[in-house]
Amino acid sequence: MKFLDQAKIYVKAGDGGPGSASFRREKFVEFGGPDGGDGGDGGSIILSAQENLNTLIDFRFKQHFKAERGQNGMGKKKTGKNGKDLILKIPIGTQIFEEDNNTLIDDLTKIGQKIVIAKGGKKGLGNVRFKSSTNRAPRKKTDGSEGESFWICLQLKVIADIGIIGMPNAGKSSLLSMLTKAKPKIANYPFTTINPNLGVASYNDKEITLADIPGLIEGAHEGIGLGDKFLRHIERCKSLIHLIDITDENVLENYQKIRKELSKYSTSLLKKKEIIVFNKIDIISANESNTKISSFKKKIRKNIYKISVIQNNGLTNLKKNLINNVHK
Repeated sequence: MKFLDQAKIYVKAGDGGPGSASFRREKFVEFGGPDGGDGGDGGSIILSAQENLNTLIDFRFKQHFKAERGQNGMGKKKTGKNGKDLILKIPIGTQIFEEDNNTLIDDLTKIGQKIVIAKGGKKGLGNVRFKSSTNRAPRKKTDGSEGESFWICLQLKVIADIGIIGMPNAGKSSLLSMLTKAKPKIANYPFTTINPNLGVASYNDKEITLADIPGLIEGAHEGIGLGDKFLRHIERCKSLIHLIDITDENVLENYQKIRKELSKYSTSLLKKKEIIVFNKIDIISANESNTKISSFKKKIRKNIYKISVIQNNGLTNLKKNLINNVHK
């Protein structure tokens, strides 16, 4: 299924049905009087957050959504049927904006959370409503009101406990596939991952959700490479795994480039807990590995994990610590 994290749609709630202006027409009934019933209320449009969805692809080829209108009122004081509500299912983590894509209406972050985004029109009144002692045969009736209609923008922000960031080819997708049952596309070239991937890791009956965020490079905030359009997906993450390829010549410089891109997008990203992981330790010698990490730790005073995704070295300990950090 293709991943889509932005969509613009037009919603139109149902109009209220008009009331009826009818009179009784029965044999042997003199002065039958008014008996026009009310119309029905128009259906509303409701957005509902669903657990089993992770993309807005359903809104790519269909952008117009219209709820059912209320039925007309009828004679014999019969009220028209209400229009059915239209429920649009969206992924958890979807933000709803006005047409300007800047004014936030709501943020659906919980399973089953709903919002009536467009309210249906009110029913019209039948002429029986206007009967009085001075007006025994009213012909007045009212039309139903129009349902709300407008454009809205949807933006999906993936909800995950931990986001995996790093330079292209650092091994993010491979790490996700080894820690979880996810099956992302993996290849030996930059920008293999062009959409976020999600997976669930479990240890001792505890679970965490991880998201592999497409590779960042210097200038991503200006649109270079894949740009910064996927950075929104790590705004919800509780922690970040910063995966570093230990075979790179300038590990510290590359690390700082990624941190700089995060800060240019939002300084709040720098406040998230960061777990630094050096990958591909099987490719270089132990002495070279220790020298690089020692030099790195002189500048960046944080705990560091050493792993080899290909050889499954250090992954069990990493998974254990990740889950304990989230559930502590």
